Amino acid sequence: MPNPVVHFEILGKDHEALQQYYRDLFDWNITQASPEFPYGIVSAEEQGAGIGGGIGSSMDGNPQVTVYIEVADIQASLDRAAELGGEIAMPVTVIPGMVIFAHFKDIEGNLIGIVSSEAPPAE
Repeated sequence: MPNPVVHFEILGKDHEALQQYYRDLFDWNITQASPEFPYGIVSAEEQGAGIGGGIGSSMDGNPQVTVYIEVADIQASLDRAAELGGEIAMPVTVIPGMVIFAHFKDIEGNLIGIVSSEAPPAE
């Protein structure tokens, strides 16, 4: 399948409680991405199946679930989403050494993430 779903995020106001909930519910191993970032990583390799994801705090404290789709050209995909009636929610964003990604809202308002297959260099 071209452009596969490769990541998920479950966000809310209390990342520690949310992470513990999913640990208890599904027996997931969730590791902190970094001490400064309220975000835990769910590794697909450690789980043995499925895709990896993240559980953390949302910027506005509201609950949110987002899937991330891998694309070859993030900006071209954002432009195409807008051309088809969607809305760019977050421009192309680079987290050095980790990921290049962006968000758009589809024609029904669903938040969708798109991500590059290549990690950017660390600073």
